[in-house]
Amino acid sequence: MKKMLCSFLCISGICFFTSLSAQDTYKTALGVRLSSSAPMVSNSISLKHFMNERTAIEALFSFGDPLSLGALVEMHKPVGTSGIQWYYGGGGYLAFVKTYDPNKNKDVTNTNVGAQGVVGLDYKFVNLPLNLSLDWKPELNLVRDINFEPAAIGFTARFTFGNGTK
Repeated sequence: MKKMLCSFLCISGICFFTSLSAQDTYKTALGVRLSSSAPMVSNSISLKHFMNERTAIEALFSFGDPLSLGALVEMHKPVGTSGIQWYYGGGGYLAFVKTYDPNKNKDVTNTNVGAQGVVGLDYKFVNLPLNLSLDWKPELNLVRDINFEPAAIGFTARFTFGNGTK
């Protein structure tokens, strides 16, 4: 009898936590990322899509100067609290920066290519289509001007849609 009761409680607990986690997942999210102005990919539009329950691809588009496009592959790991995960990953970017060329006496556009990493926290509100992220995204410019930018802290708010498989 004890074994049956213990088995029933374990199965009930698993079903309960599975139903809870189904309420705080998402497949795709679109929003705005605000960050320090120093990195190439700073204030941007963020599109995040989960390929499976732990792997997501995030595309970043920054407008203004520099105009840049970035992509990250992120690995998500759950934290004890429902709805919150930590993640890490990496990717690259392509940026177009306007600079003044004294030889030509006009502004020119330079192309920069680099690598970026990310470590952060991701929170999805239960029963609300809102996702918030706080992360550190250092960048290493590799082409045009070799430069490391460690001070890239960002906050992202996204509208979520689609139930995830996470």
